[in-house]
Amino acid sequence: MTDTTAVEMGDEERDEFLGAGSTGVISFSTPDGDAPHSIPVSYGYDAVEETFYLRLNLGGDKSDVIDHPVSFVVYGQEDDTWRSVVATGQLEEVTEDAIATETLQGLERVHIPLVDIFGVPSREISFGFYRLAPAELTGRKESTTRA
Repeated sequence: MTDTTAVEMGDEERDEFLGAGSTGVISFSTPDGDAPHSIPVSYGYDAVEETFYLRLNLGGDKSDVIDHPVSFVVYGQEDDTWRSVVATGQLEEVTEDAIATETLQGLERVHIPLVDIFGVPSREISFGFYRLAPAELTGRKESTTRA
């Protein structure tokens, strides 16, 4: 018989799972107990600074919630076991005028994939770049033991 449980990933294992970038789901908090606003996004991850860089479409409902606290989830399966990372915090807009040296260095260490989920060419969509230096960053994975 096999028992399955969730265990915490170490920092190195978490960073390896996140890689330099991929896709995840970001959820913006909403007022009055409404459901969170959740959307799939591309991200870049800088393991040196433990910081995420996100490329977000600025149209639609996101402009109303961009200043709200967020949770960001990356998940997947590896060797028939699940893994997930959850980051929480506040997004910071990355603008040309506000780019600090640390942000430039972080952007050089990441790869934000171009994912077409909009049904229109990406060049026709207005994107902005945001940084998430998590207030909390956790990684969990499935672990199996024989009973």
